[in-house]
Amino acid sequence: MESLARQSLNACPFVRSTSANAMRALSKNSNLVMQARHCPVMGPALEQQREYSTPSKPVQAAATSAVSPTPEVVVAPAPAPATAPASGSTTSSQASNPVSIHGRGNRQPISFASNETSFDFDGLFETDILKKRQESSYRYFNNINRLAKEFPRAHRDTEDDKVTVWCSNDYLGMGRNEKILETMKATLEKYGAGAGGTRNIAGHNMHAINLESELAALHKQEAALVFSSCFIANDAVISLLGQKIKDLVIFSDALNHASMIVGIKNSRAKKEIFSHNNLEDLEAKLASYPRSTPKLIAFESVYSMCGSVAPIEKICDLAHKYGALTFLDEVHAVGMYGPHGAGVAEHLDFEAHLKAGIASPKGITTILDKIDMVTGTLGKSFGTVGGYVAGSANLIDWFRSFAPGFIFTTSLPPAVMAGTATSIRIVRANIEDRVKQQKNTRYVKDQLNQLGIPIIPNPSHIVPVLVGDAAAAKKASDLLMDKHRIYVQAINFPTVARGEERLRITPTPGHGKEISDVLIGAIDDVFTELNLRRIPSWENVGGHCGVGVAGSKPAQHLWTNKQLELTNKDLNPNCMEPVIKQLKVSSGIPVA
Repeated sequence: MESLARQSLNACPFVRSTSANAMRALSKNSNLVMQARHCPVMGPALEQQREYSTPSKPVQAAATSAVSPTPEVVVAPAPAPATAPASGSTTSSQASNPVSIHGRGNRQPISFASNETSFDFDGLFETDILKKRQESSYRYFNNINRLAKEFPRAHRDTEDDKVTVWCSNDYLGMGRNEKILETMKATLEKYGAGAGGTRNIAGHNMHAINLESELAALHKQEAALVFSSCFIANDAVISLLGQKIKDLVIFSDALNHASMIVGIKNSRAKKEIFSHNNLEDLEAKLASYPRSTPKLIAFESVYSMCGSVAPIEKICDLAHKYGALTFLDEVHAVGMYGPHGAGVAEHLDFEAHLKAGIASPKGITTILDKIDMVTGTLGKSFGTVGGYVAGSANLIDWFRSFAPGFIFTTSLPPAVMAGTATSIRIVRANIEDRVKQQKNTRYVKDQLNQLGIPIIPNPSHIVPVLVGDAAAAKKASDLLMDKHRIYVQAINFPTVARGEERLRITPTPGHGKEISDVLIGAIDDVFTELNLRRIPSWENVGGHCGVGVAGSKPAQHLWTNKQLELTNKDLNPNCMEPVIKQLKVSSGIPVA
């Protein structure tokens, strides 16, 4: 209705010149209809409409005609040409009104005679989008086409318009790895483009079995299950737990990813949100329920927008104390942490896993052993697409048997699964890429900090540059792109809270010192040109998001200096092309 009113104000001289109060008075004494009959548009329309003395009941409301019960359809005729066109020619009307191929554009306007108005859907959509624009949170997507042979370069609309990408989640550059591409090409040519259906119907194959076996071995769990994305995996797993376990209470970190939040909502289970990484708050909430109450603690290892890292071991200890299951999302950690890239949970027992290689360390209980289920993505460090959950054989078989998000979704294509299995093997045996990424990240953080650029402190590979204003963050991103040929996406609400807008930078092994210096100089220039706040300015207001906070200590890196000296030769030889036992869970376990 608001949209219709705005259009009327622009198009109708009567509406534009008549006040709202005058319109209301006319409507009460029926003079509005009399005035409308003099209108060249409304007059003919009213002649064809039936006037009602009383409205029909809402439940029985229907479009109707004054002549018959069949709805009268009024189609606006297309304007006729002034003269008949010559054979094979196009009329001026046709030339100025080309046929739309985008759905609604080629529909003729249709109206039904009725005493009721329909809901103003377009008005709702227009109003919501306008609100997003006004609060500077409207999202613009850049046309970025990453070039496999020129990583980390990409081109925009045309191939000669090239930029350097600094915000990709292809953290290790595996999306262009030659061995992965060769595997995918060979599998594509032999087995085709698609899986043929869901795993239950026609999409189950050796590529799925191999991939799930590799994932289970990576996390040193009994089994794994692959989904079309980790968003789907998180939603499917959490929602199923809540729906199937009576009286389950889910304890969720305040900064958990949207996929986990959606899963909790869909679970219909009771939720308790604890302050980010706050063990005291978590324990207080756990202790408020009997130990017999089923509980689930859902959290992430690396939080992607701020780079903070969860106290995984202590959360696991609280889970054991209060009888809770643990759900760990390692999406932004797999590939980059641990001697073999299994994530932060592996990294926290670094020396034990480094020595044992692909095997489980003997004689100790590791943090990996304490985790009940871990989810991850195939679309970031592994360079392809998809998601997964790993855990005990019974748990994974339970998800496989009951989760609608898995059962009713078409399987990933064979080429994707084969390429991903190859990627996991490469990542597991290549600690040097993890080391390079960490060194490049440290260099960028250190140099920006020296220039007073506000980096939200964290121990991980994420470099969040605090801006604190949505419009300014967008301007900074645009200026980096247009002036410096650098692509760094602005992050705004709802991904981060209002007032915490930022630029999110993610160095890879391919972002060495030379191109890092270009980035550092460009960001310094943008902060100067836009007069953005630097660290001293945030100090003057008491700090924000950990920047400029008095008495704060520098974040301790997860990777130690000693670990950054390791090479591939320091890995256990059993990591190199291991023979991994196929999982029975992938196909279903037969009853003996």
